[in-house]
Amino acid sequence: MSRDTHPQRWLILSHGFNMDGRAASLTITDKIPHLMAAGIEPIVLSAVTGSRDRRFRHVQLLPWGPSGLRFDLRHMIALRWGRDWRYRLVTGSISLLLLPFILLERGLIGLQSQWSWTPAAVARGCWYILKYRPALVYSTGGAYSAHWAGYWLKRLTGICWIAEIHDPMLFPGTVPATRNLRFWAKLEGMICERANLVWWFTDQALASARRRHPMLGDRGLVILPGAEPPQARASYAKGAHLVLGHFGSLSSVRSLRPLVEAFAAFRESHPEMAERVFVHCYGGPIDGPGQQAIRTQGLEAHFVNQGRLEWDPVTRLTGRERIQQRMHQVDALLLLHGTTADCAEYIPSKFYDYLWAGRPVVGLVHINPQLARLIADHGGYAAEVDNREDVQQLFVRVFEDWRDDRLRGSRLPPIGAAQAVDAILARTEQLVK
Repeated sequence: MSRDTHPQRWLILSHGFNMDGRAASLTITDKIPHLMAAGIEPIVLSAVTGSRDRRFRHVQLLPWGPSGLRFDLRHMIALRWGRDWRYRLVTGSISLLLLPFILLERGLIGLQSQWSWTPAAVARGCWYILKYRPALVYSTGGAYSAHWAGYWLKRLTGICWIAEIHDPMLFPGTVPATRNLRFWAKLEGMICERANLVWWFTDQALASARRRHPMLGDRGLVILPGAEPPQARASYAKGAHLVLGHFGSLSSVRSLRPLVEAFAAFRESHPEMAERVFVHCYGGPIDGPGQQAIRTQGLEAHFVNQGRLEWDPVTRLTGRERIQQRMHQVDALLLLHGTTADCAEYIPSKFYDYLWAGRPVVGLVHINPQLARLIADHGGYAAEVDNREDVQQLFVRVFEDWRDDRLRGSRLPPIGAAQAVDAILARTEQLVK
C-alpha cells in the first residue's frame, strides 16, 4: 500500500445497492453498519435503481448504453411517481425513443443491459481513487457489471481489488451458448486471475471455480453471507394444525410443484396426518406449475396463497416487519431450493433470514450437501427434492415431531452478517498492510 492511501476508506461497487429488499442488495447493505463500526469509511457507487444512503458518500450512476438506461430510468421513475399514468406515458416514450439504439446495441454487443453501467463506474471510480485514495475496491454482485468495473479499476490503477461472487457465473455441466453467457465465463477467469481476494457463498462454487482456474489458489475462499437480525419479532404458539410457511418468490425453477406432488403421495399413505397439514405461501403468487399441480391433485385447501404483506396502518408495521413476525409464528419454515444444476453452487439467501426466526427449517434440497448439513446442524429437516420417498418421509417426521411437541429451533446461533464482515476484515488486513 502506498503511503498516501487511506487505510480505512473502501470504494464499494454494487449495482443494486439499497434496492427494494432484493437479496443482491441486502448482501452488501447488511454489511455496511459492521464495516463502519470497524472504522471503514465506505464510498459506494451504484445504479439509480435503489434509494440513496445519506450516511456516507453514495453516488448513483446512470448506465451509458440505451437498454441499461431504459431499465434504470423505469425504476427511477417508479420510485418517484409509482406506476400510474405518468409512469406509463413517460416510460413508453423513453422506450420508443431508445428502441433503434437498443436494437443496434443488441446486435453489436449482445450482453445484459447492465453491462453499460461498467464504463460509468470505471470513469467515476478512477476519479475517486485519485481523489480519495481508498485502500481497496470491493465489487459485489448480483449484476456482473460491478465485477467488470472492479477488473478495469484494478488494471488501470493497480489498486487492491476484492470480489464477492453471489451466484455461479458458469452453470455446472453446461457450455455457454450465448454471447452473454460466454462473457460471464470469461469474466470469471478475469476475476480469478486479477482479484487480490475472491469469495463465494458455497463450497461447491469455490471448488468449481478453482477447477476451471487453478491460478486462483488461496486467494479464493468461502464466506457465508448471513443476514441481519429481524426488526420485529413475535411469540410462537402451537395451534390445531401444522402450518409450514414459505416466504419469498416462486418460479418455474423454484417451483412448489415437487412439494405438491410429494404431499399428494403423503396424503394417500397418511390421510389422518395430511388433513392437519397446511402450507402458507407469502410474498407473491404461486408459480404456474405449482398451481397446476395443486388443482390436479385437489389440494387447494392445503396450499394457501397469502400474497404480499404490506404496510399495516393499525400496527404501523411495514410489510417486511409483518413477514418477520409471521416467520416466528408458523410451526416450521419451508425452504425450496430448486431443481436445476446450479443448485449445487448456491444457497437461497432466505435460509439465513429463517435462522433468525427461531423456527425449524424444512428444506427440499437439490444436489447440495452443504445446505442439507447446515439445515440439519441448525435443528431442521432436509430431503433431496428428486427423492419422492424421502420427501414423503420428511412430512411424516415433521408431523410426528410437531404432534409430540418436539419441534425446536436451532441450538446454534444464527449466521449473521457480522461474521462475514469479520472474515473479510481478517483477510483484507493482510492485503493492505
